[in-house]
This record gives sequence, C-alpha cells and structure tokens, in this order.
Amino acid sequence: MAAEAPAPRREAWERRTTVPLVVLGVVFIVTYTIYVLAPWVPRGPGSPLFVALIVTWLVFVIDVVVRISLTPRGGRWAFVRSHPIDVLSAIIPLFRAFRVLALLHNVPYLQRRSGAAVRANIIIYGSTYAVVFVYFIALATLQAERPVAGATITTFGDAIWWAIVTVATVGYGDMYPITAEGRFYAVFLMVGGVAIVGTASATIISYIGEKVSQVHSRRQHDAAGTAEDGDEPGIEPPGRAIQTAIEEAGAAEDEPGA
Repeated sequence: MAAEAPAPRREAWERRTTVPLVVLGVVFIVTYTIYVLAPWVPRGPGSPLFVALIVTWLVFVIDVVVRISLTPRGGRWAFVRSHPIDVLSAIIPLFRAFRVLALLHNVPYLQRRSGAAVRANIIIYGSTYAVVFVYFIALATLQAERPVAGATITTFGDAIWWAIVTVATVGYGDMYPITAEGRFYAVFLMVGGVAIVGTASATIISYIGEKVSQVHSRRQHDAAGTAEDGDEPGIEPPGRAIQTAIEEAGAAEDEPGA
C-alpha cells in the first residue's frame, strides 16, 4: 500500500486541536456515563446533559470534515481508510472515547523502537483500549437492553460482567442481549475480544522468547569460559532454559541493555 501523501495544512490543524479534542473526549465519557447510569438526571432538549452530548458530537464531526478537506484531493480516500477510528468517532459514540487516547502518542518512551519499548507500547495501548472498549460496550448495551421486557442485562454490574466474559471469549451464557442493537454490540465485542486475546498472547510469547534467548546467551558464554579453562561444557535442556528464563525475567529486565 502506498504511503499517505503529506498534508501540512491538516497536520498543522491536528497539532492545534489534539488537546482540545482530548478534553472534549473526557467530557463525552463523563456525560455519556451519567446519561446511561443516572436516568433521573434531566436529559431533554436544552438540558446540560443533552447540550454536552450534542456539542461534543458536532465538534468531532467538524474535526473529521475539516481534516478531510485539508487533505490533498487525491489522498482523501487514503486518509479515510487509514484513520478508521477518527472517521467512526463522528458516527458511533464508542469511537469518540478512543480519541481520548491520542495523547499517548506523545509519551517519549513510546517513540522508541527497541523490543522492550515496542512491547510497552502494545501493553499500554492494548490495556487502555481494552478497558475503554469493554466499558463503553457495556454502557451502550445496557442502554439498549434495560428498557426491554425479558432482558437479562438490566444493571451496570450485569453489563460489565457480560462484557468481560464475552471479550475474554469465555461466554457463560447466563446473560445475553436480546435486542438487535445489543447483539450488534455483542458481535463487535467478540471480534474485539479475539484481537485483544491474540495480541496479549503474542506479547507474552515474545517476552518469554526474548528472555529464553538471553538465558541461552549467558549460559553459552559461561560454558565457553568453562571450556577455555579445560572443563567439559554442559548443555542446558530447553525446558530448563525456559523455566530459568521465567524465574530470572524480573532480574534480567533490570540488567543494563535488557
């Protein structure tokens, strides 16, 4: 896939609006939480809750439209394809919350490209997105299910429990959505769960693999030194190497160059 064409005007707009959009994203998270969990709070047209939700939605729509318009004409579809969360944030409330995480890109450590930094990047982003993902799916599903007769998801506790067991690909079946909207969120949650579990597994395997490699390198170095002294070098079984790597992982992480 060809790289996205430079768009200096759009990039300048993004630099100026990142922090305000993050603040508005936090406002949206708080407002939407109150909207779902505190139904007794006034929410009709003209109420502070209604105004906050509408204003945050309009700002996200305007931001996406402006960014597309500031992109050179030939690269606008490429921008839409490469920024799905940004575009969907103007349509689906769930993605508006994800825009709050944009400032994580500015953390200096996450700009590094070492193995440890890449894993830290994945862990931080993955954990944060997973929490926001589960939280907002639970809220949205509760909003859809609660008023329907025969629903099994009627409290926030029910919604969080259902969302966690679903995203973990466990799915006890004690609670499930019965509305079309709730089932749409469930499908979305299941797809996200596969991605989250897969990413977590790959990160753990990468971490253990690196530690096994470090332990083998140390053992080979020690064995070479022993051989130079005239002793017979020993070969450590792979299973023991893995166990040793896990036991020494914490200490190895603190060593210089780990």
